[in-house]
Amino acid sequence: MTFSLPVPPEANDLLNRDPLAVTLGIVLDQQITLEKAFTSPWVLAQRLGHEPTAAELADFDPEALVAIFSEPPALHRFPKAMAARVQEVCRVIADEYEGDAAGLWRGVADGAELYRRIFALPGFGRQKAQIFVALLGKLYDVRPDGWREAAGGYGEEGSHKSVADIVDAASLAQVRAYKKQVKAEAKAAKEA
Repeated sequence: MTFSLPVPPEANDLLNRDPLAVTLGIVLDQQITLEKAFTSPWVLAQRLGHEPTAAELADFDPEALVAIFSEPPALHRFPKAMAARVQEVCRVIADEYEGDAAGLWRGVADGAELYRRIFALPGFGRQKAQIFVALLGKLYDVRPDGWREAAGGYGEEGSHKSVADIVDAASLAQVRAYKKQVKAEAKAAKEA
């Protein structure tokens, strides 16, 4: 499988070849559409004039990075906070994985270790870490023993719960329907 989101083909191409772009897409995937989150690494590369490395973003002048994130159209609805989050994640990748985002998953012993590495990233809670494990397994063939269990419900074969399950327009519609259902159930439970 490969990324086939309803975004410009160049954005999908970047996601399919660059582990850092995928990582940044997951980082940005909150409180905006997933299309926006997973297009933003490509837009960032365009604004920089090249595909950035984790070390480059880790060392980037914070105010200059916020300015790049804020340039219309902004890369995220919260450009200042998310520029800082991207920088924090890139610092971990630079410091702990020699600047290689694929180091997050390369050589892991099992799904539990993969989950722990991802969960340790700044801003990653249980759900985001599970979605990233599922995405790596389903779209990147990163499948250490126990990866589906580590991904929780997002790792289920045939599920349509997250970006990890989107391969075409039909699967995108199924993921959107699932998210809408979960949101409605949460609202109903809150009102009860």
